[in-house]
Amino acid sequence: MLKKTLFSLFFCALPLFSMADELILNEDAPKKYVVVKGDTLWDISIIFLDQPWLWPKLWRLNPEITNPHLIYPGDVLKLVYDEGGEPMLVNERLPPEKPTFKWSPKARQQNKPKPLNILPLDVIAPYIRYENILTQQQLDNLPYIIGSNEGQKSSVDNFYVYANGDLDIAKAYGIYQKGNAIIDPETKALLGYSAVLVGTAQTVREGDIAHKKPSTLFVNSVNREIRAGNYVVPIHEGQLLPSYFTMRAANKNLRGTIIQSTTGSREFGKLDVVMINRGSEHQVQLGDVMAIQRKSPSVIETDEGPIYQSEASRWHKTGEPDYDMPEEEVGRMMVFKRYDKTSMALILTTSKPARLTDVITTP
Repeated sequence: MLKKTLFSLFFCALPLFSMADELILNEDAPKKYVVVKGDTLWDISIIFLDQPWLWPKLWRLNPEITNPHLIYPGDVLKLVYDEGGEPMLVNERLPPEKPTFKWSPKARQQNKPKPLNILPLDVIAPYIRYENILTQQQLDNLPYIIGSNEGQKSSVDNFYVYANGDLDIAKAYGIYQKGNAIIDPETKALLGYSAVLVGTAQTVREGDIAHKKPSTLFVNSVNREIRAGNYVVPIHEGQLLPSYFTMRAANKNLRGTIIQSTTGSREFGKLDVVMINRGSEHQVQLGDVMAIQRKSPSVIETDEGPIYQSEASRWHKTGEPDYDMPEEEVGRMMVFKRYDKTSMALILTTSKPARLTDVITTP
């Protein structure tokens, strides 16, 4: 029930791809379009379609675009019609420039433009958990549950709860339980608190706290017991995700750490969700792809030769490692949710399990 309700609430404003709907071209759709740097498939589809979320039909299987996720700046996209009269895009890729040579055994190297790349939300939606992060300042100002019409703890649907705030009538709210403190392992600063979604509700009666009258919410879905003290957050604040992510390499100066996973595990793999100690204050953007790096084990020199510091005697462990060992990439991830000081990311690939305290950098 919760899953069904979550999808209806979170995705009601997001156009989902539908392969059954009819394509409607914009009246001013061009016959040709030259791809420029910064374009996404979504951007281009908006130029041609009245319903851009139907772009898979426009870019459907045709020999000129064997993989629509790999088109490049400079490609010429031509609007044509198939035998059934349905529009489709074909790629009239510009012929490559003639290579230039200098008088040496090697050809002059030319940088190949990067392909356009997007990741639709429906690809990763099954793997995203709708936890939130709340700062102490937010917690101090959010309304919270003070009780229910049942007069007891309850974990069933279709009951009323009361909140000590003047909530908007008919508006949907998420009910959150305050979780563990999130501490930055580098600075030891408090970044906020994890917040677990325990249910969803809708305001049916406005409150008037100035006259001690709480707001009334009808609970339409629960995941666990809703308790007094649980926080009430408007459903679209920090929960609405874009319908697609433009994937790009993260800022070249980025360097941070994995600090938490939504499963609570210390090791995690492909399609797990993790939290990092970098956010909008560090120029992190939605769709940023980051490398997961791990420093190789420290080595110290002994009379018997080099050994790993973890295997050394207590005497040898008291000193500093003799070598600054390099970092090696163990995986990649993409940011899908961003806060001021933290972000949440989906692990895309791993060569070995990622761990808490692994370093994240630009790939």
